[in-house]
Amino acid sequence: MSFSTLLLQTDDRGVATLALNRPEKHNALNGAMIGELRSAAATLAADAAVRVVILTGTGASFCAGGDLEWMRAQMTSGRDERMAEARQLAGMLNAFNTLPKPLIGKVQGQAFGGGVGMMCVCDVVVGIDSARFGLTETRLGLIPATIGPYVIARMGEAHARRVFMSARVFGADEAVTLGLLARAVSSDELDAAVEAEVLPYLSTAPGAVARAKGLARRLGPRFDAAVIEETILALADTWESAEALEGVAAFFDKRSPKWVKA
Repeated sequence: MSFSTLLLQTDDRGVATLALNRPEKHNALNGAMIGELRSAAATLAADAAVRVVILTGTGASFCAGGDLEWMRAQMTSGRDERMAEARQLAGMLNAFNTLPKPLIGKVQGQAFGGGVGMMCVCDVVVGIDSARFGLTETRLGLIPATIGPYVIARMGEAHARRVFMSARVFGADEAVTLGLLARAVSSDELDAAVEAEVLPYLSTAPGAVARAKGLARRLGPRFDAAVIEETILALADTWESAEALEGVAAFFDKRSPKWVKA
């Protein structure tokens, strides 16, 4: 399968590497990439030869969140169209969260918004120690809605509340403390650190790994259709708020929104 926004290759051990491949846009998520990610998740899930999946990005960023032009289009869309886009994003995240293969995040650069959400659907994440992270939606009058269940599950509510609403940018050391990263290493050590996470799975029974992951998911926080729909509705409601209209408009006008205090 070929993609326009992704790179996918599998080595002879069955280790698949899926890379977000819009480096000129800092691998920001748009409708095309979200659709291709969902297709890639289905392909990887069905491929019996794939033992482990590594999720990474090309270029300087892992994923900078939502694509700006994609966000601008949301402002001029109707509620149904916005909800449809949110449902595609929610479906993609759920597909990776329930992928019946080990999913290892290899974070080679910064991650914001939806990029943090992508990290949170991985089973383990290793990143470079110079990376910066943030849930920056509230700066635009928006909320981290569709990624919210996965962020809360990964960090726990107490840790998540440190960064979920403030839009504060934080470094790799704090990302480890929050549970977002398992390890923060130098860029020279990243490949070896990811390989250390891959190797144990090459000695395990693939079916048992899939069943164990499924059990962990069932024993963990609830991510049923009602929860996912609640996040979609919350995002749709927020998009229609006066704050979102002001925040997104201010961003594209390259000015501070009205609520910013010097």
